Amino acid sequence: MNEHETSLLKAQSALAEKDLPLAKRLLTPLLIALPNEPNVSYLNCLLLRLEGNYSEAKKALLSLTKEVDNLARAFQELATVNLSLNEPKEAWNAAEQAVALDPSLIQCWQYLVPLREKFQPASVEAARNQCDFLAQLPPELRTVIGYLSSNRLSDAERLAKHFLRGNKTHAEGMRLLAEVFTRKNVLDEAQFILETLVELNPGNVSARLQLFHVLMRRQRFHAAFAVAEKLWADHPRDNHEIKRAFTSSAFAVGRVTEAQKLYAELAADFPNDHRIPVHQGHIFNAVGDRENAIASFKRASALKPTHGDSYWSLANTKSYRFSRNEIAAMKQLEEASSLGSLDRIQICFALGKALEDMSNYEEAFAYYQRGNALKLPTIKYDASYIDTRVQAQIDACDKPFFDDKPVTGTDAHDPIFIVGLPRAGSTLLEQILASHSQVDGTMELHNILDLAKRLRGRDADTGQAPRYPAIMRDLDNDLFRQFGEQFIEQTQAYRAGAPMFIDKMPNNFFHIGLIKLILPNAKIIDARRHPMACCFSGFKQLFGEGQDFSYDLEHLGHYYRQYVRLMDHWDEVLPGFVLRVQHEDVIDDLETQVRRILEFCGLEFEASCVEFHKTKRTVRTPSAEQVRQPINTSGVDQWRNFEEHLDLLKRALGAELLDAYGIDPPQ
Repeated sequence: MNEHETSLLKAQSALAEKDLPLAKRLLTPLLIALPNEPNVSYLNCLLLRLEGNYSEAKKALLSLTKEVDNLARAFQELATVNLSLNEPKEAWNAAEQAVALDPSLIQCWQYLVPLREKFQPASVEAARNQCDFLAQLPPELRTVIGYLSSNRLSDAERLAKHFLRGNKTHAEGMRLLAEVFTRKNVLDEAQFILETLVELNPGNVSARLQLFHVLMRRQRFHAAFAVAEKLWADHPRDNHEIKRAFTSSAFAVGRVTEAQKLYAELAADFPNDHRIPVHQGHIFNAVGDRENAIASFKRASALKPTHGDSYWSLANTKSYRFSRNEIAAMKQLEEASSLGSLDRIQICFALGKALEDMSNYEEAFAYYQRGNALKLPTIKYDASYIDTRVQAQIDACDKPFFDDKPVTGTDAHDPIFIVGLPRAGSTLLEQILASHSQVDGTMELHNILDLAKRLRGRDADTGQAPRYPAIMRDLDNDLFRQFGEQFIEQTQAYRAGAPMFIDKMPNNFFHIGLIKLILPNAKIIDARRHPMACCFSGFKQLFGEGQDFSYDLEHLGHYYRQYVRLMDHWDEVLPGFVLRVQHEDVIDDLETQVRRILEFCGLEFEASCVEFHKTKRTVRTPSAEQVRQPINTSGVDQWRNFEEHLDLLKRALGAELLDAYGIDPPQ
């Protein structure tokens, strides 16, 4: 701890003990040495107020909150000073800003009970309830809420875990720890805690809603819908938070008409809520109503011009073309220091697409690069972990292993798995197959990933060799049959009654050995695309969740190389089990590839598969509009417009892949 930090702590203690002369002696040199340090400025404001110098305190606080607009304590202090100056409306505004930043500030909630009675009577009861809630909450958990509000996640996790050691089933302690894990993106842990909490306390609506949101983020849509449906049945229909949850999950599980109706009701109830038209736009886009999708996204941006998702959603239709005026407005927004970090990322990706469409490739790449650079610190990609996973599959699933297990699993022929990398043409293959009368299109299902996670257990974070896939060597054949039967049973909810169905989860390429053991008659198609085209298309895409490898060119090249390495292994040890379909071959000769795919799946040729763009179905991926158009070659070589910027990607892909595809080596 340096001299300034020591003086700051001493000043804080002096103020707590009301030793104002000492506090002033300590703060005066700190204000000169650290004029831009928010904590020094805040303590000086506190000193001015305790000295009774309210006008100077207010002036200093207004300056501080303008410079640092997320310091909840400063807004609370401003509310206190305004009350001392008998300025209740300004006190109310400051207190509302304080609790919006940190809902654990019980003093501000106490201010807000009489202030809301005066200025916002409809919200008085909520303030009273929050006062009562915080008053009965253990001090440690109020501190956890404060830590969460200031994004001090490690401190929040440490204190919540410490509290729960002595209060193992404390409902709010469990809920707050789950919130910590959610914000740290450790969603499986958050889900486990919340499921336990809901089982112990089924009436805890906050926990059930929190579980719903975690399940939606994990794309466990049917499980999320079950939670929302129960809440919708148990509580009055005027609970708008529950209505929103039910509506979003209804769309996620394919209840499109119902979701459209409910979103229309929500839009009527909340005409100024910019989020609702974004949701409506996604539904319109998924069902192929391009005109209404665009209108909805534009309505959202008009309601809140700084909402980055509105612009990215427009760009993500893939066919919308921004005007020069719209591009200029987005650039101005992106430069604003007050713009939120996620909004900035989304606008950068939207600008990249807008400028690429105008053939301004240099500037487009600059925005793609900026968007990825801003996104990268928010995710985790560990190249060594991917290497370990791939090597573990190669070591455990060798040819002698499969020779020793000639008959395992269930004999169902239902599933067709499409695996590979995102942006490799898998949605096109899905649309082709789903256009067949004997095949249901579903979505990217998580069942295989969840089974692999169950087999892996909790050793993934210990630094030890992973338990899965090696554990498959020790399992009885009967277990593989049970797993296969469970998969068929669990996926029934996604099907419409055809004999076969598609699971389009790309990451299933890691688990082809497991699929072979539990579903030996399944069909697996490897959607393969030119490495430069595939990787750069991923670099341009802002994914909702997952695909953490896609925000860095070196990570993309590394991941693609490991994917090819593992697919080569499956070809060697399970010859004929996987059909590789090269995206460029589908573009060049559609009917030949369609016949090849259908023959592999044991299906008769149907002309509807060649005319896939006429098939009416909901498509929820970024390629939704593209697969409703006939085959075209416009996207095949787009990456070459950016080739001068892609040397890092080429080096990461390596000489072998570059040679195989005739790619010029890096400069």
